[in-house]
Amino acid sequence: MKRLLTVLIVLAVMAWGGYSGAVWWLADQRLAEARIALSPHGVLARGQIGSGVSGELSLADASYQDFRLTQPVTLGKLVLDAGGPQHLLALLTDPRELPLRWSLTAVGIRLPLEATMFRNWVTAGEVSQASLFAPVCGPDHRQQLGSGDLVRLGIDELTGEALLRQEDQRLYFEVSTAGTGSIEVDWPGARLSLAEPAAVPASSATPLTLTVRDGGLMRRIAAYCARESGLDASAWTSIVMERFRDGLNARGYDASGQLLALYRQWLTEGGELTLQLQPAQPVYGIPVQKIERQGQPDPQGLVVSYNGAVVPDVYLMATEPELPAVPRQALEPVVPDGPGAALAGWRDTPVETAAEWRGQTVRVTLASGRVVEGRLLGVEESRLEVARMLDGGEVVYPMAVRAVTRFEVWRRGRARQ
Repeated sequence: MKRLLTVLIVLAVMAWGGYSGAVWWLADQRLAEARIALSPHGVLARGQIGSGVSGELSLADASYQDFRLTQPVTLGKLVLDAGGPQHLLALLTDPRELPLRWSLTAVGIRLPLEATMFRNWVTAGEVSQASLFAPVCGPDHRQQLGSGDLVRLGIDELTGEALLRQEDQRLYFEVSTAGTGSIEVDWPGARLSLAEPAAVPASSATPLTLTVRDGGLMRRIAAYCARESGLDASAWTSIVMERFRDGLNARGYDASGQLLALYRQWLTEGGELTLQLQPAQPVYGIPVQKIERQGQPDPQGLVVSYNGAVVPDVYLMATEPELPAVPRQALEPVVPDGPGAALAGWRDTPVETAAEWRGQTVRVTLASGRVVEGRLLGVEESRLEVARMLDGGEVVYPMAVRAVTRFEVWRRGRARQ
């Protein structure tokens, strides 16, 4: 009996060793293929590979550095639960064959933030449609909320955890962060395929439920950006709402009154917002009315709830896309009117004092005749760094101090007499 028990223990140890070795080797092969596939876009570091007897594969201290970003995303631990050892081996042998039930959990997600998150070359020269979410966040009203503003708000990194779970008849996804809210997606009938990930929207005719919780972030952003823009909360909100309408018009839509009211409320107060969307449908299944007419009944609105209360009549109206010509005066920062008011404008400033104006809006004229306008980020003995707002984020332009012929700061001066 003792000999039989010893033999069984030895066989169990050998079986576990063979299973662990097979899982490690297969996982290493699949991750090597992933590194090659991602190599044009970034660098994947797999970290330490581990496995569990119940069909789990884990990666510890993994990271991904996207070439477009200045900081990497790091993972404390990433765990794939295939539902059983046989399912895990089959999945690692052929990643296209996902089991009916599986889950992927990431804990210890961390993305450090800095004043400029995008590389200089990422968005330079890009032209895109007007953004729908474009909070004005500076005296120059072309200046939008960026990672530098989040840093100044005290958010120097994004941390949290994520869960992706596939059930027999449901796909569930959740990302929770510390202090910046969460996103939750519950999609009945949907199935994820690694062979055709773009086919997920067509896999289910049932709407998904999207829940967004801001964790108090929107209130902080509204108060901060209004202050940075030199406006009261009402005037700041009106400008952002106008940008939202412009973005919709550029896409050929207008918003119902309830949709505008909902957006304004969420913009200034945040909270929990729940929507039912259909990704396979045009505009994600949001109802679109051809023409709004007096006395015509409103169409069936989108299923939306805000802080637990149902919001009716949320829909879009089809319009002709507008491409208005914006006069140069409309792009200049707002200047208060009236006698005795402190006037804002460009003030010539010695470039030697540039360090005193770090974080302010500046205009730099170079010996070549080029003029660079934006936020002054870095000041060194021989170099200045100015960030300009373009679609997609801030782009930093380094300039040699010896090439600067004129240095101006946008600030308030003495009142006119």
